[in-house]
Amino acid sequence: MIIFEAVGRLNSISRAAAELNLTQPAVSMQVKQLEEQVGLPLIDHVGKKLVLTEAGDELIGHARDVIARLADLKSAMRQHVSLECGILRIALVSTVSFFLPRFVSAYVKRHPSVRISLQVDNRDAVLAALMDKRTDIAITGRPPEDASCVAHRFMDNPLVAIARPDHRFAGMERVSLDLLCEETLIAREQGSDTRAAAERFFAERGLEYRSNCEVNTNEAVKQAVAAGLGLGIAPLQTIELELETRRLAVLPVEEFPILRHWYLLHRADKRLPLAARAFCELFLDQAALPE
Repeated sequence: MIIFEAVGRLNSISRAAAELNLTQPAVSMQVKQLEEQVGLPLIDHVGKKLVLTEAGDELIGHARDVIARLADLKSAMRQHVSLECGILRIALVSTVSFFLPRFVSAYVKRHPSVRISLQVDNRDAVLAALMDKRTDIAITGRPPEDASCVAHRFMDNPLVAIARPDHRFAGMERVSLDLLCEETLIAREQGSDTRAAAERFFAERGLEYRSNCEVNTNEAVKQAVAAGLGLGIAPLQTIELELETRRLAVLPVEEFPILRHWYLLHRADKRLPLAARAFCELFLDQAALPE
């Protein structure tokens, strides 16, 4: 296909041979063999000029498509052996965006040629991206229960109850779970790992986790609580600024915080591209908890 494309583009066997560093007889033979395979003449001579036949003109368009696809394939394969190219694909739950950028920045400094693709969503969507092979790495608060993924635990992720600093609970030494459940709660949407962890926590204690307001980001939870719409349950890592500026307060609720961990996941049945392997090594070296 490459030889025929050069002949058609240059309208000359001799010029194609020179471009490809081949002999003219070798080029002519390849074109003849292609014509035999197709069963139609592909080139014609009008005087001293070489022209493509109608079939040759049709075939050269397909030849260029094949050559382009081969180039794309070659580029894709290079990322498995070189960090001079490639894409690092990470799917993460929204809370991770509060601490992941510093690790990505360190990675980019080491491997500036690698392109970064970050997908931020809730846990269900992040795991779906990993299972569908739309991402190489997933970072979430709870790995699947089956053996489909390799899970690396790397950081604590405590959930705390939050309120406005002027809420009546904020000045108490201890808030019971029963008292907490009497309040209006701002909750994350279904599919959120924070929502699932809170529901499990209350269910294990025979209590109902009722929400009067549902939002789809941690930022929205914080804003709703700060506005006085109710109480919230949020990852401690997401409210550091609000605690410093006294826009929010952590409540002294019994049995809180809800203790969880962060996990870096990749598929057990898929060999990671080199760009992803390099990120895992850097990330886990800097962030992983001791075993």
